[in-house]
Amino acid sequence: MAHLDDLTEFLSIPSVSAEPKHAADVDRCADYLVGKLSSLGFSAKKYKTDIHPIVVAHSPRVEGKPTVLIYGHYDVMPIDPIAAWQSPPFEPTVREGRIYARGASDDKGEIMAHILGAQELIEEQGSLPLNVTYLFEGEEERGSYSLQEFLKRPEAQKELACDIIVVSDTGMAAPDVPSFSYGLKGVCCFELEIFGPKMDLHSGIFGGAVANPITTLCEMLATTHDENGRITVEGFYDGVSEIADWEKESWKRVPGMSDAELADLTGVPALRTEKGYTGAECVYARPTFEPNGIVGGYVGEGSKTVIPTHAVAKISCRLVPGQDPVDIMRKVEAHFKKVCPPSVRMKFTMQHAGDAYMSDPHSPFGKVAQRALEETFGNPPVLVREGGSIPVVASMSKLLGKDALFLGLDLPDARIHSPNENMRLDIFEKGIAMAKALLRLMSEVKA
Repeated sequence: MAHLDDLTEFLSIPSVSAEPKHAADVDRCADYLVGKLSSLGFSAKKYKTDIHPIVVAHSPRVEGKPTVLIYGHYDVMPIDPIAAWQSPPFEPTVREGRIYARGASDDKGEIMAHILGAQELIEEQGSLPLNVTYLFEGEEERGSYSLQEFLKRPEAQKELACDIIVVSDTGMAAPDVPSFSYGLKGVCCFELEIFGPKMDLHSGIFGGAVANPITTLCEMLATTHDENGRITVEGFYDGVSEIADWEKESWKRVPGMSDAELADLTGVPALRTEKGYTGAECVYARPTFEPNGIVGGYVGEGSKTVIPTHAVAKISCRLVPGQDPVDIMRKVEAHFKKVCPPSVRMKFTMQHAGDAYMSDPHSPFGKVAQRALEETFGNPPVLVREGGSIPVVASMSKLLGKDALFLGLDLPDARIHSPNENMRLDIFEKGIAMAKALLRLMSEVKA
């Protein structure tokens, strides 16, 4: 495989943005991108921030041609649990046509496909047929704080001025069925902490008389959904529109997204959806409330019979157009204050948030992007919304005044954010071909 060395070198850098011990690795990964893009004739620069660097690169100017801004992130998720990996997460390993490594799909494989697509065009034609700006950040997996601040600068908006934004940090339906995504969910993350006694108490001596923070936390979380799977937080659905009939019909035809297929993919006995909605409809277009982790008490080997001092839940909500993340967090906090019993104290902490995003799939750039996908994969793309979030995209689109198009390469079984993350090598090669076709076709759109 011609480009395997490039991908392997990129994946070998442990650019885990959430862990301070990897700060130097994240910085080294930014340097790698600057070097790679500079070698192709791009004017590439690393912008230092308070956390992790931002990389911006411009191709030589082609007058009268459109400018496409290609966004991605070079940081990756933590690797825990390490014991579940079949091969070391930063020693890329090829098995049965897939490359296994943290970041293989999310998002280094997709970034490299776009870079190599431009490289092949340059090698074949001597130059690119339009203007390309690459924008790569090192904090997407921890909220994109530095890029959000960077985008507020007038000089940054001038440097990133473009005609269209392209994002390849999303999924595709099946190996031969590409996906054109026209929407992303928003997100808000927060913590709920419940405090009980001032020290751990003997569960026999004090049990039954003192409220257990773990029990109380679970009881409070249980109040957030009714028997139909609907979120009970007052005002949570204000502004949420119903799914259009054409979308419902379209999503029925997306491979792998029937209720039975989703259950099989995720390994659950059956789906548990909001009443009246299919699994695909819930994933693409319904807001969610999901506890992501609970910590409290003793979790080591054996037993330690205590009533703990406190318990914490980390929670995220995925939001749809019409919902404001900060407003949702305030409503959730009000709900918890209402249901919190007097036997404990609570603390609610807001964390990062981002708006939902919708673009026009029928714009001139949207149409040529769909042509590039069909030309590459041999089938027309399915039109979907994404269940995931890229909070900075909504900000970028608003500040630059341009639409964002989502052309992802992540397959449903790519195990992003999980052990044994992977990318099929044939999909990687097609991603390179898609990137070439995209630049060629976009060069024909009148700027």
